[in-house]
Amino acid sequence: MKTIVKLEEAAMTAMGIYLLSIYHLNLSFWVWIILFFSPDIGMLGYLINTRIGAFTYNLFHHKGIAVALAVTGFYFNNDVLTAAGILLFAHASFDRIMGYGLKYEDSFKNTHLGSLERNK
Repeated sequence: MKTIVKLEEAAMTAMGIYLLSIYHLNLSFWVWIILFFSPDIGMLGYLINTRIGAFTYNLFHHKGIAVALAVTGFYFNNDVLTAAGILLFAHASFDRIMGYGLKYEDSFKNTHLGSLERNK
């Protein structure tokens, strides 16, 4: 992936982490570390098959869904929903820095950013 795209994703991750410092919900730092990686639970769909795996992974890593959650939470003054949306957004941006994009149905390694095998 191009350096400029990685820098853009890094800026979005930093913004998400900053916003989480505002919507911290009085949780400990170590809890936020665990929560930050919790969207990867979407990979469990791959235990069924690649089609379900791609769907569940993409559901937990789609920035549009993350923004919709955060905006809905903000609109309804629900800090938990706002924080969940921000967390999903920051996590998805962080994953994209690492080269993990949204998945295609044929293989976990085939993403909208290209093949993970080429990113090594």
